[in-house]
Amino acid sequence: MSKILVVGAEPSLGELIQPALACEGYRLKQVGNGPDGLRLLVKEPFDLVIVDLNLPGLNGVEFLRRLRQAQPDLKCLMLTGQVTAETLLDALQARICGWLTRPFTISALRLAVQEALEACPAAGIEVVSARPEWIELRIPCAFSMVAPLQQLLVLWEADLLDETREALTYAFREMLNNALEHGCKLDPAQHIEISLVRLKRVVICRIKDPGTGFDPRQLAHAAICNPDDDPLRHIYMRERQGARAGGFGILSTRQLVDDLIYNEQHNELLFTKYLP
Repeated sequence: MSKILVVGAEPSLGELIQPALACEGYRLKQVGNGPDGLRLLVKEPFDLVIVDLNLPGLNGVEFLRRLRQAQPDLKCLMLTGQVTAETLLDALQARICGWLTRPFTISALRLAVQEALEACPAAGIEVVSARPEWIELRIPCAFSMVAPLQQLLVLWEADLLDETREALTYAFREMLNNALEHGCKLDPAQHIEISLVRLKRVVICRIKDPGTGFDPRQLAHAAICNPDDDPLRHIYMRERQGARAGGFGILSTRQLVDDLIYNEQHNELLFTKYLP
């Protein structure tokens, strides 16, 4: 039976979380501020800490930093009413397992707690650079990385026009999935390097996987290599190979961004999107 500490000043927080998780067999305690939470964690063992970002006095991010000094491996979830890319990067540096943004559903809460206790996906994200204009990350080669990275990207590009933001989000997801699936074969022992750079008039994304690369002339399973007289060839090729439906990633990305280039080995790419 997992033991969970809730660190949050609002009584309603415990009133919401307690019945939602107690029926799943979890044991909960709640404290109203960060110092009390840190003192209790010295006295009692817990399997998971759920911390509200908006703590009085010692805020949630600073609480996590101090917690990491004493208990570097304790699993943590962050709750917030509103989160920015900068705040999220600070929390990721403190190796949170995930986060929930209010209002959240009971099912979303239960799923986040389950994932945190079983896998703690976001904790695998290494933040190399957290500057707003230059984010650099190192992540394990696992599909569980896609969702938290997409959420981070959406926050990072929140001030962009909808059309620009949607194009960047789609392109990032497709190229990241390619790197995970084909570049490092979903081997969580391998890592992918990601850079997101924001200049005044352009956004640049770099993704580098540890794979051997590929020959772009040999991508019969991808729409980008379909001959003009057979625009659906890759679909039949994927069926023959027993591959999942798809194959439009590179083609779609090239239509949505302004530049897409690979290095000679084809295990590293850059794409750019000019800003209005």
